[in-house]
This record gives sequence, C-alpha cells and structure tokens, in this order.
Amino acid sequence: MVAGPGGRVITDGAVLHDGGVITAAGPRGEVEAQAGPEDPRLDFPDGTLLPGLIDSHVHLALDAGPDPVAVLRAAPDAELYAGMAGRARQLLATGVTTARDLGDRGGLAVRLRDDIAAGRVPGPRLLSAGTPLTVPGGHCWFLGGEVEGADAIREAVRRNAARGVDLIKVMATGGGITKGGPPIWQAQFTPQELSLIVEEARSAGLPVAAHAHGTEGIAAAVAAGVDTIEHCTWMGREGFEVREDLVDAIAARGIAVCPAASPDWRGFAERFGRERAEEMFGRLRWTVERGVHLLPGTDAGVPHAVFDGFVSSLEFFEHIGLTPAEIVDLATTGAARALGIDGDTGRLAAGLRADLLVVDGDPLADLAALRAVRLVVSGGRIATGPGGS
Repeated sequence: MVAGPGGRVITDGAVLHDGGVITAAGPRGEVEAQAGPEDPRLDFPDGTLLPGLIDSHVHLALDAGPDPVAVLRAAPDAELYAGMAGRARQLLATGVTTARDLGDRGGLAVRLRDDIAAGRVPGPRLLSAGTPLTVPGGHCWFLGGEVEGADAIREAVRRNAARGVDLIKVMATGGGITKGGPPIWQAQFTPQELSLIVEEARSAGLPVAAHAHGTEGIAAAVAAGVDTIEHCTWMGREGFEVREDLVDAIAARGIAVCPAASPDWRGFAERFGRERAEEMFGRLRWTVERGVHLLPGTDAGVPHAVFDGFVSSLEFFEHIGLTPAEIVDLATTGAARALGIDGDTGRLAAGLRADLLVVDGDPLADLAALRAVRLVVSGGRIATGPGGS
C-alpha cells in the first residue's frame, strides 16, 4: 500500500471505508481490528493499493477525434452530454478518480459533475471550470465565453460562479484547435483584464486556471496571480522566448504548471520535430529544477489525446527525468495539494474520500503497472473490479 508521498509504503496494508469516506488506513492488522465481521472484504495479495489518480486537464466536451470542434458544434446538448458521460467512464476505468474539466458548453460539465456525485452516472469526481473566458473570435470562442471589456468580463465570471463552477478558466493566449483564431503565441487579454478576472474570481472564492502558450500571456497570468498555468510553452512570434525571471516568479508564488502532456506526446514530438520537441521537454525539466511545481494532465479531448491514456501522459514525466515514485506523488498527493483538494483526497488516510486504486505490480518501480487495473473505487463506489462495471 502506498501510504504517503516519497515512496512510503506499507507491505501488508489495508483500507476500511464507510459512506464514501476512509475510516481507517494502515497495516492490515490494525485496520482489521476496526472492521466488523459483517464488513465485505476484497483481497489483492499480489497488488498495490494507492490513492486514485488525478488528471488535472481534460475536455470532456471534445471527442479526441481528428476534428473535435466540428463534432462538438454539430451536437445538440443531449448528444453532447451522453458523449461526455461516456468519456468520464473511460477516465474512471483507468484509475482516474478526480478530473479537472477545463472548458465545456452551457454548463454541461457542471451538470455531469452533479450527476456523478449523486450516483446517477458513473465517473470520477469532477472539478468543472464551466465556460472559459476568451475574446471575440478567440481561442475556443465556440464554447460561448466571448467577452470584451470590463463589464462583460465581470458578468462572465459571475455567470459561471452562479452556475456552481469549481474554478474559472481563461484563455490568456491563442490555441491550436481554433481554426482562424489568434496565433497560439498571441496574448488575448491585457494584464489589467487578467487581473480583473482573478479579482472577480477571488470574490467568488474561485481559483483561476490560465491557458497560456505565449510568453506575453504567461507574464500577464503571473502578474495577475492565477493559480495554475496550462501548457506554459514559452512561445513567441519568432520562436521560444523563455524568461528566467518569470520562471522564478512562478516558483516563488506557488503557481502550478500543467504542461498538459498528451498521451500521444511521442507522436507530437515526431510531428513537431524531434529536436524542437526535445528543446521544449528539456526546458520543462529545467523549470522543475528551479522549483516549479508540475501538474499531470492529458488535455484529453483534443486530437490524439484519448481518455484512457493517462499512464502514457505520466510516462512523459519519466522521459524528462522524474522517477516513478515521484510521478505517483505528482498524480496523487501533489495534484491534490496544487488543486486545493488535499483536505479530502490524494492520500490514503482516515477522514479522506475513499478514492482507491489497486493495480498489479509495483508502480513505484515501473509506471506500466498502473495499466494493470484491478479495482477502482471513487468516493466509496466500486467502479471497476469485483462488484463494479
């Protein structure tokens, strides 16, 4: 049993849970002493028990096909919702018990989140950003979050908050899947506008995630005080534009960076150019060395980023030099801490949600073991394994 960060394990461990909450976790003998004779038991003598995994960047409204935007725009809400629910089930089956959805249409991810929480639909716990803010004709304009001017910005944040979102998402720069939109490196909001978004979100008690490929947008996001930066690829008009002072500011301010490494990151390297890709990958390794905290996320939904490939995305972090034990921490305790949910998930401890994963083998030695899923429990509900789907 992976009992805590840093590779701390219990050789013969157990977890007892009731009502969706862990009531005891530790050596089997101690946990058994707290269990009643009538409590059902599941045993995996050759497996490893660890906290459920956290995918910090998904787009359930997109289908990961060659043109997910066209599919989304053609789908009525009922059809889109059904597809989102199916993709949520895919995430759960791979051991993802928490996922952060960073952009939907019309509040569908909030609805799905609530249906999952109520047990009406199987899926991981969702943190939903609702409709992301963008400029007119900007990145992901088709989701309905176009804003222009301070009043429209305030209204959009308040509208998302009224729908019950868990965070605010802003498209600080252009993006790759928006045909005819701003270049991926180009900033979409002024520093003052991003500061207004953060200020309005804070007044609603909500964190802010900023999509930012370009260095200008990254700088504005850091100055505004966002909580996470998505992608953070340091792109400029003429190429990469890394600013060491900004890297240090990101680390000093505790802003987490989610590179959103696709499960197809190896294919991306081939398409992007292996030399340029390795330059980008090496830069990410360097930011870790300077103290930047990384978040694991798949960007699932965009082309090539499938919903059952989280382990492949985690192997990207191994490619840039992290050990399997460090990566397991990244996908459990580290992600929970960065997303502000470590008070109820990310570890196996009494009082936390019963988000559990059992796999064959030892993922602290070989990440491939995470593919051998034996049991998934999300909020106390068995999703995959004995008694599950």
